[in-house]
Amino acid sequence: MKTILITGCSSGFGLEIAKYFLNRNWKVIATMRTPSAEVLPKSEHLRIVQLDVTDAKSIRSAVEEAGPIDVLVNNAGVGMLGPFESTSMDAVRDVFETNTFGTMAMTQAVLPQFRARRAGLVVNVASSVTLVALPLLPVYTASKAAVVAFTESLALELKEFNIRVGVVLPGMAPGTAFVTNAHARVAHTFPDDYANTMNSVLSGFQNYEGSVTHAIDVAEVVWQATQDSSTAFRIPAGADAIEWFNRI
Repeated sequence: MKTILITGCSSGFGLEIAKYFLNRNWKVIATMRTPSAEVLPKSEHLRIVQLDVTDAKSIRSAVEEAGPIDVLVNNAGVGMLGPFESTSMDAVRDVFETNTFGTMAMTQAVLPQFRARRAGLVVNVASSVTLVALPLLPVYTASKAAVVAFTESLALELKEFNIRVGVVLPGMAPGTAFVTNAHARVAHTFPDDYANTMNSVLSGFQNYEGSVTHAIDVAEVVWQATQDSSTAFRIPAGADAIEWFNRI
């Protein structure tokens, strides 16, 4: 029985990925900043572990508690919406700490065991905004674009050890807590000149009627990556992400 460790499992993509793998009889290490057993079904194959990907001590403790794993899914992330001009550098650093540096730190923590076994899979969850640029998302987009570039280089570096590395690119997922949190992190103080753009983007998110990404779409492509070693390096998840991916 194989074991998967997933970051950011309290809601959204991480929660769905954890459920998906539990239903397929994998051992699941579901990590959360604030652990809650209520969000996942009871299972002898489930372990819920406290983890803050921005804290080195927390990472060491979680990886030690998890023990040997076969797959790492770096899913934990935060959103940021607002004009860059009025976004504080402290806020920029907060986004990168979770989205980019958290992904790097978690990967670095599990690589020794993967290299020792000459086996392992790292799946990083980025975003389709790295394919199609949108306004008011420069910080979030930059943090995820860094993850894509990091993943691509790391995949080449680890190939000789039979360690695979890939990146999932979800599209818009308006029903997830991630989007709600991104709205909560909107820059509320900004020059009036940006008001029209801000109102247009917020209205677009709230009233979007096109194809969207559902959490199950992300879970399915992560599963695909674990089952087929020929899976492409970049994997779009969701109808909208696939459409954008096919444009490039």
